[in-house]
Amino acid sequence: MFFHHAEFRINVGLAKLAIVLCCFAGCVRTTGSPQVVVYAALDREFSEPILKDFEKETGIRVRTKFDTESTKTVGLTQQIITESKARTRCDLFWNNEILNTLRLDELGLLETTQPTQAKSFPSEFRSSENRWFGFAARARVLIVNTNVVSAEEMPDSIYSLLDPKWKGKVAMAKPLFGTTASHAVCLFETLGEVKAKEFFDGLKNNEVQILSGNKQVAEDVASGRVAFGLTDTDDAIIEIESGFPVRIVYPDSKPGELGTLFIPNTISVMRNSPNPEAAQRLADYLLSAEVEQRLASGKSAQIPLHADGKEVVGSTASRIQRPSDVKAMEVDFARVVQRWGAVSVYLKKQFAGN
Repeated sequence: MFFHHAEFRINVGLAKLAIVLCCFAGCVRTTGSPQVVVYAALDREFSEPILKDFEKETGIRVRTKFDTESTKTVGLTQQIITESKARTRCDLFWNNEILNTLRLDELGLLETTQPTQAKSFPSEFRSSENRWFGFAARARVLIVNTNVVSAEEMPDSIYSLLDPKWKGKVAMAKPLFGTTASHAVCLFETLGEVKAKEFFDGLKNNEVQILSGNKQVAEDVASGRVAFGLTDTDDAIIEIESGFPVRIVYPDSKPGELGTLFIPNTISVMRNSPNPEAAQRLADYLLSAEVEQRLASGKSAQIPLHADGKEVVGSTASRIQRPSDVKAMEVDFARVVQRWGAVSVYLKKQFAGN
């Protein structure tokens, strides 16, 4: 009887130990139907329908974590970094900008992959090591209230934000996260440290209003609270199509000028991804011309980069300019990320209190 009780206790103990070891080993990842875990920074209203269609077409369950408007991509990026120290949970990162993707690449957290459509995109918008892939871009543009600003006064450059005529009457988003941070560090790479600091110091001196995000900039211009501001094409187009008296200006886009910055969405598969095969299938799906066209024709009017992309249809078509349509800012994104540490210290000192 003693041995039977002892054997029972041992078996129960072994069963409990097996459960614990299974959890630590991550065996729950392999049970049930195939799945892919996506961290998505593109607005939920635009990214979720596409992910749901992928789920329906493939049978692969998509589990998605979205960012918040307040933290932009910084929160998701930091979570990926934190989780990488214990157990990677994210399979694929769909970022709506590029700076934080580059940060993850620099930390060695991105896997080398070969999406079937990768080479259909310009080389400047994808990693030379095949660790991240840019598509569906937004341009950094000026949104101008035409009831406040006359045709003769129409701004045509980011330097228009420094014009004393508009002191305290123009706006931009806080340049510590999102596409505004990406824009800032690209300016440091393109202009050099001295000229870039002169520009941002000039913004402070001209009392440029620093708002919480690009959406807020577009809305404040549309309402007439400020005359014009620096924002993204998607936020500006929403205000145009809502009937507000605003127009888009692609800044510095003439020959010999600085150029308009185009910032792509980026797709990357995580190193040590729990579901690498499903992540690869999703990467192939998202980098298709059809998905990019869907993003281009939709409300957010993302700018197509795919070589086989068709002409954009719908009311947004006349307001979309591709990198080939205007002078685009020439940026080596691989070099940009190396500047971010020093640039972020400067930007926090200048703008963290705003």
